[in-house]
Amino acid sequence: MSIKIAKFGGSSLADATQIRKVKAIVLSDPDRRYIIPSAPGKRSEKDQKITDLLYLCHEHVRQGVAFGELFAIIAERYREIVQDLGLSLDMQPHLEEVRENIADGATADYTASRGEYLNGIILADMLGYDFVDAAEIIHFDQRGRFDQKQTHEAIRDRLKKHERAVIPGFYGSRPDGRVKTFSRGGSDITGAIIARGVSADIYENWTDVDGLLMADPRIIAEAKHIEKLTYRELRELAYMGATVLHDEAIFPVRQAGIPVNIRNTNSPERPGTIIVQDAAPITHKGIITGIAGRKDFTAISIEKALMNGQVGFARRLLEAVEKNDINFEHMPSGIDTISVIIADSELEGKLESVLEDIEHDVKPDSVEVDPDLALIATVGRGMAQTPGMAARLFRALADANVNIRMIDQGSSELNIIVGVNAADFELALRSIYDEFVE
Repeated sequence: MSIKIAKFGGSSLADATQIRKVKAIVLSDPDRRYIIPSAPGKRSEKDQKITDLLYLCHEHVRQGVAFGELFAIIAERYREIVQDLGLSLDMQPHLEEVRENIADGATADYTASRGEYLNGIILADMLGYDFVDAAEIIHFDQRGRFDQKQTHEAIRDRLKKHERAVIPGFYGSRPDGRVKTFSRGGSDITGAIIARGVSADIYENWTDVDGLLMADPRIIAEAKHIEKLTYRELRELAYMGATVLHDEAIFPVRQAGIPVNIRNTNSPERPGTIIVQDAAPITHKGIITGIAGRKDFTAISIEKALMNGQVGFARRLLEAVEKNDINFEHMPSGIDTISVIIADSELEGKLESVLEDIEHDVKPDSVEVDPDLALIATVGRGMAQTPGMAARLFRALADANVNIRMIDQGSSELNIIVGVNAADFELALRSIYDEFVE
């Protein structure tokens, strides 16, 4: 029997109706042996996520404000789910334990993690699967860093005793037993860790979309679906704003070469998007895999005569940036010019300081600051073997009267990144899509 790990997001577990869909999906395939639930998400646009409500409970306690009415909303949500599912499960002892721990000053990590914990208890009862508390098998060190070795040993040893189990997402524990959460979206990480720990054949990530699209549907409504892509392509697209599944969340399965399948709980008959090893053969049609981009960047451009003859020039420039605790995105250069592309969020309140440090440390002939920059990445492994890719891309932008302010292409030729005026972002993305996607 093969092993599938199925992680279900908050929208897939928001209420009894959605949870019934999850049950049908899980029971339709006996290979789906380990299930990773998120906390209940929003049932409507005006609704609130359980995790957000739990964070509010912790904040109330921290400020000495009563949180009883707020927790009552959370408790009623879970009781309503159990009742609507027709389960005989008594949630009151679990809810009371959580409420008392929060009142006694439990950490924010513990408090927030209870959304997944309580949902896991319900899901295990409904499926007839064992419940395994993630705190018992996912470990962090005392400084809060994920302990990969101890975790994989614990998963392997513990899950040998459970043919089928529900394991809540989002959290684990420190050596002293205190709950420690991953970042938001951490249930994706939990699913990937469990998949690697049991050497799964595939990691299914169930959400509320059919998978990845070739472009942002808010800009290109008819954007085509991506059937298959590699981890490297996902990383490039995720870095530039494609957010269905963050690449860092699936790092454990990437290391192990386990494919990931992004599926839609509301349309389980659709195949979704599958993410495969970087060495897998190219099977998709077309030259590119996808296009993604972001606004709100600034270019700091430095000119210095005979720059190419000065040893350590780029290092001193980056040290001036690092000194201000700023991450940079790209660094295109010429013989006597070099630019550092930085997200506006990184420069907030620091621009004057970093310019002063550049002047002092680098002593440039001139420095120019160009704000309102947008970056667009055109990604695809097929690009490297296709002559004229850059020419087609630049021609498409020229025909749309879009000025290119920056060009950057990695040595792998996996993508071409262009910088354009933020006001031209949507037009530029549309122009590139129309050029390459039939």
